[in-house]
This record gives sequence, C-alpha cells and structure tokens, in this order.
Amino acid sequence: MTYKLGILDQSPISPGKTAGDALRRTVELVQKAEEWGYERFWVSEHHQTLDLAGTSPEVLVSHLLAKTTSIKVGSGGVMLQHYSPFKVVEDFQLLSLLFPGRVELGIGKAPGGFSLATQALRYGGAGSDVKFDERFRTLHHFIHDTMPEDHELYGAEALPKPDEKVPVFLLGASANSAKLAAEQGANFVYAHFLNSNNDFLKEAIQQYREIYPEGKFIVAVASFAAETQTAAEQEASDYKIYKIFTESGRSMSVRTLDQVEAFREQTDETITEIKEQEVEMIAGSPDFVKNEFDKLASAFGVEEFIIHTPILDEEKRLKSYELLSQLAVPVLGK
Repeated sequence: MTYKLGILDQSPISPGKTAGDALRRTVELVQKAEEWGYERFWVSEHHQTLDLAGTSPEVLVSHLLAKTTSIKVGSGGVMLQHYSPFKVVEDFQLLSLLFPGRVELGIGKAPGGFSLATQALRYGGAGSDVKFDERFRTLHHFIHDTMPEDHELYGAEALPKPDEKVPVFLLGASANSAKLAAEQGANFVYAHFLNSNNDFLKEAIQQYREIYPEGKFIVAVASFAAETQTAAEQEASDYKIYKIFTESGRSMSVRTLDQVEAFREQTDETITEIKEQEVEMIAGSPDFVKNEFDKLASAFGVEEFIIHTPILDEEKRLKSYELLSQLAVPVLGK
C-alpha cells in the first residue's frame, strides 16, 4: 500500500545549535520534502521552550511557502484558545491569496506552553473567556460565511477572501475532538503520537465518519526509519518524555528534565508525580514501518499519515524522512 504522507516539523533545536539553526533546517527539510513527494508540510506552535524554535506558525508558513513551489504548507497547529478566530482567518486567507491552493489551517486545542506563557499570550487581549469549541465554530462561520443572524459578530467579514476556502483541520486525540470537527465539516487529524491507544483511535474515527463520512481523516504518527531495524530501534530507545501530573488534575508532557524544572518555576501548581516514559514511536527499517502503517490503514481505513520524528540527530532525522518518502503516493509533476 502507498499513502499520502505529510510531515509535522517542530523546528527542534539540537544540542549545541541555535534557534536560527533549527529554522534553517526546517527550510531545508520542506524543500527536501517537496522533492521527495510529500503531500504536505506543517509547522507547530510552542511557547517559552528552549528546545523548539517554532512559536508563530503563520509567520513560518509564509516563509516556507516562499521557499517552495508546490507542496502544501500549513499549521499543525495554531493554538486557537489564545487568539481571535477572526484574525486567524484573515491571516490564512491572505496567505491563500498569495499562494493559491497551497495553504492549510490546522487548529490545536492545547496551550502550547506552560501557564506563564499562556498568561502572557492572553495579557491585554479581549474575549479570553470564550471557550474553545465556540472559538472553533466561529472560525468556521467566518471561513464559510455562515454566521447566524443572532450572533453578536453577525455582519463582520474576514476579508479579502480567496477563490477557494482555506482547508481547516482540527488536531486532537479524542472522540470529542473528532465529533467537533465533523459537526463543523472540518477535516480531522488524530494525534496518534500523543495517544497511541488504538481503542481511542477507533472511537474517534467512528464518531467522525458517522457525522461527516466524506471528510478527510488523517493520523499523525511518531515514526523513525533507518537502513536497519537494529539501528532504528537503538536510536529511538534513547528518547524519553516526562509526564507531569499536578494536584489540579492537569497533566502535560515535556522532553527534558530541564523543562520539568522550568515548569516548577513558572507555575503555582503542585506537582504530584513525574513519570519517565519512552516516546511512542514506530521505529525500524522502511519495510517494518510500512508494515505498521499498513496495519493502521487496514484496521481503520486510513489513507493519509502525517509523520512526526522526534529525533535530535539532524542527519539521521533527515535520512529518516527520505527513507519514509518511499511509502508515499507519487505526486503529479514531481
């Protein structure tokens, strides 16, 4: 089987390198991804972290579009809880006018950073009490000109408008998120790399298909390929995450012990537990990875994957994406 494949790049800052280095590697990767036949390339949003350089997807997306010619480029995703839906739609519609048919708007529900960064993002802003689901519905209304007459924002228009509607993708790891996307006629990306329990994936895709059978349902997986199974497994085994649990019931994952300490310093919340976990990653030779993708595709009717590779060795990470491109459906014109 072959699939449409995409890349989710977080612009990781490798040891001894700078944020500028990481962003230059992102540019290099998107250009290689276009050459290798990937369908889409998305960049993420994270705040006040020392090991990821991507803070503003809309800015980085515009730069990557200018550095490529055909690959679709988007956000994976804009953390809508911090922003005005109106402004987000304006930004991405303008990008779509500049680069027709190549812009995708992925929306995330997470804060993308610690509580102090969240406070800073919302400081001085209006409408911060509007819940995420309502923000997402409002964004959908602005894109599709469907604002109800009884809505307080009826009559407001996000201009200028491109000839084609900007494709919207909701990112999530639950059936509730899939249901919200389906109800709005939006595409959905299941974050398998955050929740690899296939029972949750099954429930999410069932919810989505019951409401919106014609929608695009993509699975985002953590995956790493090397020339041999042994080499891939050895590399992947070196990567851990630390899950922080707080007294309030909140939890979040970070990549280093330094980030655990940063969390302690930036929040008043009491940490009740810290768990070290191996990163859930499909790691192996290209044949092994293909077999695992085939299993997911067959079990859940998935035709598209977005690959996230949390490997800090820059050359091994780049080589992995090259090897995994063998699984992709050939893109016309490549």
